[in-house]
Amino acid sequence: MIQINVNGKLRQVDVSPDTPLLWVLRDSLGLTGTKYGCGQALCGVCTVHVDGAPLRACATPVSAVAGRKITTIETADQSRVGKAVQEAWRTLDVVQCGYCQSGQIMNAVALLGRNRKPSDADIDNAMSGALCRCATYVRIRAAIHLAAKSLA
Repeated sequence: MIQINVNGKLRQVDVSPDTPLLWVLRDSLGLTGTKYGCGQALCGVCTVHVDGAPLRACATPVSAVAGRKITTIETADQSRVGKAVQEAWRTLDVVQCGYCQSGQIMNAVALLGRNRKPSDADIDNAMSGALCRCATYVRIRAAIHLAAKSLA
């Protein structure tokens, strides 16, 4: 049994220590907001926060995050930054197909958590590993700027 702290709750999971965190979240805990994309930590679709920093859940063994604070998209809106980001996403109608959006939002929340006045370059750098097949990058950047403005 491995104990992990997910969305503020201590959970015991009976999985192999090398099981990717993504599958523990989805299959063991039923938290399906975090999606599977590439399985190689290249696309950012599976992004969660571990101790406030973005992390690719598909390539992270659950044993590596035992005892650390894991936050998923399911509770991202419980923080002021998360609420601002999700509201900006809705206001600017960022979502097209929506598949990558939980990862995009988690990356944006992490960025604004550490930098409340990001430049376009800051945004591009922070979001560079978060791919969107629908190419809504212009709306994503605009939404991050809008969220930052609402947090000022």
